[in-house]
Amino acid sequence: MKTRALFTTAVCCALLVPALEAKAQDETVVVEETAVLSEVPCDTHYYVTKHDNWFIQFGAGVAVPFVEGRNAQGDRESHFTVNYNVGFGKWFSPYLGWRLAFNGGPLHYERDGMNKFKYVGANLDFMWDMFNSLGGVNSKRVFSIIPFVGLGGTYAWDFNPTGNIASRHGGTKDNSWTLPVSGGLQMRFRLCKYVDFFAEARASFYGDNWNNIAEGRPVDINVTVNGGFAITFGGRDYRSYNPCDYLGYINNLNDQVNDLRGALTTTAAALAAAEAQLPCPEVVEAEATVIEAAPLMATVRFTLNSSKISDIEMVNVFNIAQWMKENPEQTVAIAGYADKDTGTSTYNMELSKRRAEAVRDALVNKYGINPDRLSLSAEGSDVQPYDVNNWNRIVIFNVAQ
Repeated sequence: MKTRALFTTAVCCALLVPALEAKAQDETVVVEETAVLSEVPCDTHYYVTKHDNWFIQFGAGVAVPFVEGRNAQGDRESHFTVNYNVGFGKWFSPYLGWRLAFNGGPLHYERDGMNKFKYVGANLDFMWDMFNSLGGVNSKRVFSIIPFVGLGGTYAWDFNPTGNIASRHGGTKDNSWTLPVSGGLQMRFRLCKYVDFFAEARASFYGDNWNNIAEGRPVDINVTVNGGFAITFGGRDYRSYNPCDYLGYINNLNDQVNDLRGALTTTAAALAAAEAQLPCPEVVEAEATVIEAAPLMATVRFTLNSSKISDIEMVNVFNIAQWMKENPEQTVAIAGYADKDTGTSTYNMELSKRRAEAVRDALVNKYGINPDRLSLSAEGSDVQPYDVNNWNRIVIFNVAQ
């Protein structure tokens, strides 16, 4: 193609738009960056997805009731008995969580001799990670203190002796249902990413009929102390984002826009100069100028440890597909990358390959691009095209040579 000759002909013989000459007189419009940087607070925000930080726990300890009753000397006396504890729950933020905890066992106390009964209870607890709230979020903290409060229900039975609460059918009741409120404190020790050891104390407050005896003070109390293990599925961890992570990327795009506007101003000035030389000089053919291949402006960014293309980034894949349809003679190289701060070099190489393949598959299967026009390369984390680490979770397009 005689590109220089065609360009001269187009300049001299086409209908020139006066508005372009006026635009040539204008200065380049610069996109401001400072306002964006100063208005956005660069605070890191932590969150938990609906699939993360589910846990189960199991343990055992002791329980001691504080109810009606005195020993032979007239003193209140309770006995320690074994207590069992299981539960499950979820941390829905680094600071707050919930769990459904079950506990039970036998209880003994003195009242004109030994009194015994058994109980089982369930409590819905709301937990607060005090250290994450006051000392900053750290999923690897070795020791944490977690206060909690709860509401629940308790069933008690097998009273010996039976008690003094009458049943509806005559005689005395042989079981009781109560709705306690409780509170306590848990100390958590991190053993590894998935397992914690915990020790906790809970005080549960019941109505006076809990032990099937109603007299004296109106509130019965049960104190439990348990130790055990909590297993977190997938490991205890939190996700984070900082709005400033993307400001450098946005400013880089602003710089590209300003460069293009400067080039448009230069082109408009050259067009005005060519118009001033009308009528057209004789066309002189010249050899075609070879334009070297250059990187395409569109990229596809990915989230941490993911090769899934988001709906927002799919716009860039669509733009590349449209460009390739408008330039059917061009081929495109797809290069995948991963950030070096997470994962091993071997894993990141495979992750970058999956990212490049995901983009290639979208171009072929969704937008009908011939796969012969696409080539893939996986750079892993050994090559980092950007100084900001988070930007390197990316696929970059280049015009293939």
